[in-house]
Amino acid sequence: MGKNKHWLLPEGIEEVLPPDAARLEHLCRELLDLLATWGYELAMPPLAEFIEALLSGSGEDLDLQTFKVTDQLSGRLLGIRADMTPQVARIDAHYLRREVPTRLCYLGPVLQTLPAGPGGSRVPLQLGAELYGHAGPESDAEVLALCLRTLQLAGVHNVHMDLGHVGIYRSLIQHLQLDAAREAQLFDALQRKAAAEIEVFATQWSVTARLAEPMRALVELHGGPEVLGQARKKLRALGQPALECIDNLERIAALVTRQVKDASLFFDLAELRGYHYHTGMMFSCFVPEAGSGIAFGGRYDAIGAAFGRERPATGFSADVKRLFALGTQRVTKAAAILAPASELPALQELLDTLRSQGEAVIVQLPGQDGTAVDMGCDREIVLERGRWVVKRTGGK
Repeated sequence: MGKNKHWLLPEGIEEVLPPDAARLEHLCRELLDLLATWGYELAMPPLAEFIEALLSGSGEDLDLQTFKVTDQLSGRLLGIRADMTPQVARIDAHYLRREVPTRLCYLGPVLQTLPAGPGGSRVPLQLGAELYGHAGPESDAEVLALCLRTLQLAGVHNVHMDLGHVGIYRSLIQHLQLDAAREAQLFDALQRKAAAEIEVFATQWSVTARLAEPMRALVELHGGPEVLGQARKKLRALGQPALECIDNLERIAALVTRQVKDASLFFDLAELRGYHYHTGMMFSCFVPEAGSGIAFGGRYDAIGAAFGRERPATGFSADVKRLFALGTQRVTKAAAILAPASELPALQELLDTLRSQGEAVIVQLPGQDGTAVDMGCDREIVLERGRWVVKRTGGK
């Protein structure tokens, strides 16, 4: 690479420039304030950890997404976090160790080996909220409602939320008694909603008619609340555990719609994102202008086991930079005040007073060129009749 190309950044790694950086930072503060009003305490995990802790309970997908380096102090392998969820689980299980339900939130950059989709970022600004210590649908519903409120605050509208439940798929697998290779084939076909392939599998694997019906039905069971009624009929062969999962989704949806009146909830019983570590309800949020999901979450009760304390857990996460790009909310930058270069005490007192009131004051530097407008200022400090006063640029 020539010396004149040193400014180039790696693919999928971007920076945020003024004035968007200030607007993004303002949105971050608003989102953290929202989470605080729901009782979520801020945690700040480290950027890098020993790889064993960082990947505990996360599954193979996160392993592939994690950059790994050798620690020069210990000689051990470190990982640069690609997801903050396991880190927050460690904080809850190992350091806080509370008996009551614990609500934690976080916001910070993560680094991933590959973008989530074509043209995506490898350095998302991850926002998340996790609720530990409660296993009922009420905590799942709280997380879903808070996720929707988060998207609303970010100015992201027309959100379509898909709910699924990992227990339904696991009931199917248990009844089919598939080996690992066949289970992987079925999983892949379900994710692509490849109904024809599933029909072929049912024949090739000599699946009984009783189990072939729910196997086919998972591809079709997506839509509004009526899907749950259909699921009860088509998945009866999977027994009571699957029916209880359907009841759980129905209860969660009812609780969410009480908290967020305009919630647009849909059900996709083949929704299996994060299947390897989720233990219950799962959800993804979509908007028409985005080609992939913008927020994800669900229940993952086993995540704290690796840290010596397994207890119920549910939560969600999103990339704030992506929400910022999709959102309609924009903070207008407050114009600044231009001050002349002067060492007079009275001017310094005025500068201190203005800044304490939240005003941005830019002091001219000796010998600099440019007007107040060039400096982004709509007002300036001038000396009138022996007093320093703030006036509109141009003297008005």
